[in-house]
Amino acid sequence: MTVVRTERVGSALLITIDRPEARNAVNAAVAAELSTALDELENTPELRVGVLTGAGGTFSAGMDLKAALKGESPEIPGRGFGGLTEAELTKPLIAAVEGFAMGGGFELALGCDLIVAAEDARFGLPEVKRGLIAAGGGVVRLPQRIPHHLAMEILLTGEPIDGNRAASLGLANRVVANGEAAAVALQLAEKIAENAPLALTAVKNVVRSQDPWAAQRTEIAKLMTTADVREGMTAFAERRAPKWTGR
Repeated sequence: MTVVRTERVGSALLITIDRPEARNAVNAAVAAELSTALDELENTPELRVGVLTGAGGTFSAGMDLKAALKGESPEIPGRGFGGLTEAELTKPLIAAVEGFAMGGGFELALGCDLIVAAEDARFGLPEVKRGLIAAGGGVVRLPQRIPHHLAMEILLTGEPIDGNRAASLGLANRVVANGEAAAVALQLAEKIAENAPLALTAVKNVVRSQDPWAAQRTEIAKLMTTADVREGMTAFAERRAPKWTGR
């Protein structure tokens, strides 16, 4: 039984966690199939951007506790929770969040580069209510994304926030009507995909580098030798849309 579906929409790959009966909770099967879907995105030149969402009006309720009690692991070695939270993807990934993004579900969203949230979205890291901490990147990433005291409130209370609150904190790029998150995320993906793929990867490499200035010098030096840079400059001079080759 497939628990993660993929669909190519133009130059984007729509990835859907498909366990609505379990609120798209992440078990071993979801982690394995999500990892495979991300490989499809990474290894297919025609695909430029990924969009991650969940079926049935829910993004993900996080770790499948019933599966975990049976000994299943929701992690992929070297790639983290759901095969995503520690993966070093070269292509942009957008989270399209409807309904619950709780615990590990929130951490999956934080592992993406952009977040589109429906008004009814609920983001939360309730692990402290169960004697745990958000170990899939929540404790690490959240204070990097929003002001310290606001991150600490979410982490220490375990209380959820809605889509509008997430946007006001700078966590969500767009807040949309319920049911529209994936469609808007795909529109955003289309805008991103208009740009040079090697430049998009370079942006990601610099942003996540421990030494961003050194990384920026390295990435610029590499980009200046590419055919896409020449194409971009030529297209600008000729007042036409560039034709990227990724070389």
